[in-house]
Amino acid sequence: MNLNQINVIDLSTVLAGPSVGTFLAELGAKVTKIEHPRLPDVTRSWKQEAEESTNKTSAYFSSINYKKNYLKLDLSNEKDHQELIEKVKLADILISNFKKGDDVKLSITDTILRKVNPNLIIAKITGFGLDSDRVAYDLILQAESGFMSINGEKNSGPLKMPVALIDVLAAHQLKEAILLALLHRHTEGEAKTVHVSLYDAAVCSLTNQASNYLMTKNSPERLGNLHPNIAPYGEIFKTKDDKQITFAIGSNRHFIDLCTTLKLDITEDPHFATNQLRVENREKLETLIQQKVEQMDSAQVTNKLHQLNVPCAFIKRINEVLESKMSQGLIRSEFIDGEPTSRITSVGFKWID
Repeated sequence: MNLNQINVIDLSTVLAGPSVGTFLAELGAKVTKIEHPRLPDVTRSWKQEAEESTNKTSAYFSSINYKKNYLKLDLSNEKDHQELIEKVKLADILISNFKKGDDVKLSITDTILRKVNPNLIIAKITGFGLDSDRVAYDLILQAESGFMSINGEKNSGPLKMPVALIDVLAAHQLKEAILLALLHRHTEGEAKTVHVSLYDAAVCSLTNQASNYLMTKNSPERLGNLHPNIAPYGEIFKTKDDKQITFAIGSNRHFIDLCTTLKLDITEDPHFATNQLRVENREKLETLIQQKVEQMDSAQVTNKLHQLNVPCAFIKRINEVLESKMSQGLIRSEFIDGEPTSRITSVGFKWID
């Protein structure tokens, strides 16, 4: 199954909207990204020091713009606006992330677009909702949705995540909404407007941290890598060969197998008899585990735990991840404006017969 009969107009910029366009393009849709001739997508200029200053694209821009056709239109210009309208007539989906009032200023409101094409699915992303005129970047949403307050070590102060995760989460929400809108149009013959705010996507993603507060009234605190409900989970241990590893011990069986592997005789210790007690006494438990791990080579620990189906992992750098065999099939490359670009696929699922 693919979307090769679907035409998409991508008027969005930065990360969330464009990544939705890329997702649809990877599934076979024909996606046309429209940019202002003089003020293109700002992420084209978001370059690291190692990138060529003369390039028309950046690695950031390339990461969420793939398999698209590019068209430069100034929608305040009557001729360019009419060219957009002609494309809308043949489109199935239009993606935008305009500021409040811009659709009116540019004469591309839902009413105008639907008059041109009643079958058009309109997909919108905003920062704080359709009624807000606040400019929203991922950092601002991480701050205002509580993510920064719970991210970081105890004494580090609030810390943002090094990926624009709120944009990514909002994009996933909009992808789901668009696919449902396509299904609704197919079954009911009616086109819908769907909308996702970065704020709603962020708060909806607080999941267990939200319930921890809603059900206990204890506001989550920064725990670094540690899990508020499970131990050991997230502690970093250094092995004899100077590797860093971590464990996700989610059950009593995991804990018993970990202790057996490490020859750590504490499974009957009343301080660690249950997960709740292990959370309560996690600092003492961490010390005992580290004393054993530092006497063993990393492969000795991880190979045995993998055999026992106990979750454990090396702490890998990004270069190690992207150069690994498992990741090679996820890399997508193409030329944009004559320049070579690469990114990770936006489609993480596979069809299985």
